[in-house]
Amino acid sequence: MTAALESVITDPAGTVRRGPSRGARRTARREASFGYGMIALAVGFVGLFTAIPIVVSIGLSFFSWDVLTPPRFIGLQNYERMAGDSTVVQSFGVTLLLGVSIVVLQILVGLGLAVLVNNRRRAGTKAFFRTVFYLPLLASTASVAIFMGYLFDAKFGAINYYLQLVGLSGVPWLTSTWGATATIVLITVWQQSGFTFVLFVAALNSVPEDVLEAAAIDGAGPLRTLLRIKLPLISPTILFAAVVAFINSMQLFDQPYIMTKGGPGSSTTTATIVMYQTAFQNLQFGYGSAIAIVLLLIILAITGLQFLAARKLVFYQ
Repeated sequence: MTAALESVITDPAGTVRRGPSRGARRTARREASFGYGMIALAVGFVGLFTAIPIVVSIGLSFFSWDVLTPPRFIGLQNYERMAGDSTVVQSFGVTLLLGVSIVVLQILVGLGLAVLVNNRRRAGTKAFFRTVFYLPLLASTASVAIFMGYLFDAKFGAINYYLQLVGLSGVPWLTSTWGATATIVLITVWQQSGFTFVLFVAALNSVPEDVLEAAAIDGAGPLRTLLRIKLPLISPTILFAAVVAFINSMQLFDQPYIMTKGGPGSSTTTATIVMYQTAFQNLQFGYGSAIAIVLLLIILAITGLQFLAARKLVFYQ
């Protein structure tokens, strides 16, 4: 019974204040311990599956190792070799081209769909479209790539079949440089836009109604309200979506590897494909690790540039 009573505290002025009971303090300690435990678990997983592999890859990039023989320290030779390797240099260019294209289209498509759905008045309609646009993201990228590979096949694909039915010639979707690049970009954007769409729907719903009412009273139309009011207010969400989309697109592997094997030629050979072929097919783990570290540095550099540009373009309430 005593533990349940509140403790009485008297300050110097003589005012009596009641502090928390012992039971409340024990509950607070348990909640704090649980919170710290969850934080420690998350940090442990990040360290085990992210930080430690990165550190090991950095160290391995200074060695020559084929698994069959002991690692041999070679210093910066892997990085020097990479600078003169046209295949690796071209793969970084392909990765940047695909990454920038995917990010721009993903932001535009996700934002456009979010604006259209947000303008719907019926809650049931909004829920239906949110579900439909988010569903492709639930499928694995490998299964989507296999399905789309058959769908866009130049000879036996369903798309060219229906094009020929209406009198149009078939398109070399996966057998030409421009066709393969465009197809991979479109498929990736189609699957990943659901993520940005959900983010933008939530952001648009959080725009204060009084701000929108004030804009309407001032005579602002829908387009002007979108460009001058909504977009500045959701600019932090746009920045977050762009950063996440860029990081994901720079690690593109499943779609080009399954659908085109990096072809035709090397037009869709991304840095991750070269890294995989170097390390796991040619057993050059030191050189593959060096490619991975350079790719990581490129991602960090461009992400940093995005945040620098955001200082003038992003509005925080």
